[in-house]
Amino acid sequence: MTVADSHRAVEAVWRIESARVIAGLARMVHDIGLAEELAQDALVAALEEWPRNGIPENPGAWLMLTAKHQAIDQFRRRDTYERKLQEVGRDMELRQESAEAELDDALDDHIGDDLLRLIFTLCHPVLPAEGRLALALRLLGGLTTEEIARAFLVPEPTVGQRIFRAKRTLADKKVRVELPPPGELPDRLASVLEIVYLIFNEGYAATAGDDWIRPSLCQEAMRLGRVLAGLMPDEPEVHGLLALMEIQASRIPARTAPDGSPVLLLDQDRSRWDRLLVRRGLAALGRAEALGKLGPYSLQAAIAACHARALTPEATDWERMAALYRVLAHVTPSPIVELNRAVAVGMAHGPARGLEIADALRDERALRGYAQLPAVRGELLARLGRAEEAAAEFGRAAELTRNERERDLFRARATALKDS
Repeated sequence: MTVADSHRAVEAVWRIESARVIAGLARMVHDIGLAEELAQDALVAALEEWPRNGIPENPGAWLMLTAKHQAIDQFRRRDTYERKLQEVGRDMELRQESAEAELDDALDDHIGDDLLRLIFTLCHPVLPAEGRLALALRLLGGLTTEEIARAFLVPEPTVGQRIFRAKRTLADKKVRVELPPPGELPDRLASVLEIVYLIFNEGYAATAGDDWIRPSLCQEAMRLGRVLAGLMPDEPEVHGLLALMEIQASRIPARTAPDGSPVLLLDQDRSRWDRLLVRRGLAALGRAEALGKLGPYSLQAAIAACHARALTPEATDWERMAALYRVLAHVTPSPIVELNRAVAVGMAHGPARGLEIADALRDERALRGYAQLPAVRGELLARLGRAEEAAAEFGRAAELTRNERERDLFRARATALKDS
């Protein structure tokens, strides 16, 4: 294996394992900034050692073990080793080997809950909303500062400052990485759900890179959603988010062709949809509906259910979907919700009606760098027979996206329209 191959393998493992490594370290050292540094040290070690010695049999475990050793070294260098022994309830006279074994146990124990602890910590009220989301995407989604900036449509330095300030605030306020008391859970729930859905979305449609889908992130987000549903069974939006993720994830097997290229929703082979996830998602939606008034995630799940219940695209209840988008736009006004409504209205009432809605969004500042706006306009224009204008819109969408698979898709669509 070449050095380049080894580096690609390291990067792939890092995207899958980094969140777990950081979450485990954060619980041990109680400093999110330090935890990220230690995990990055493990990544650097992998980049140095794997090309020489080969990729280990369990690369994720290798990263975790290396990070643990880095953490122990940090305790020594900072002259806080005795204090750490006291924190884990060990006698100060125990031998160093016993202490290291205890630290290993502290890191490895209940690793599945560490991510949830980290998410609730990132949603601590000392952090502003924009800082919470940026730091979560950095630590849990594995996005670069540039990718986060494009996701939020803000300048890259702004995102960098948000991340820096968030980590510094958590350290200055000595916020521990732990679940809050039961009475405080509801106060942080909205932010927690938002972060879990951001993680899912980054897996479902990657912001940048060579992969159209990152299934491991989707699986992790759904796992966290199920844990939350167990912790807070009477919260309708917890079930609504879980329903939304499971229904959307049911399409993953059909979202890519054998060569990895994207397959859009209306072109997918619905026999490949995961019917178990569809059933689970519809059941979770039923629980949300039974618990009370539908919130944003439950409404989006109800929209997704319109697709899930239709065996063919033609059987989709587009009128119901357009009506649900109108309600969603009232509950959570957003230009992206309006853009999605344009698609549904275009299917229910004709492309001209949908284009009216999409055209009204052209001056929205938040959508100026958003590739889906020209892509939606391109599709509606194509359905109206305005092929030249549609091709130009798909060309613009290709320029805006940072995902290589999506760029190829938009370019192919533009070429086909030019040749038609």
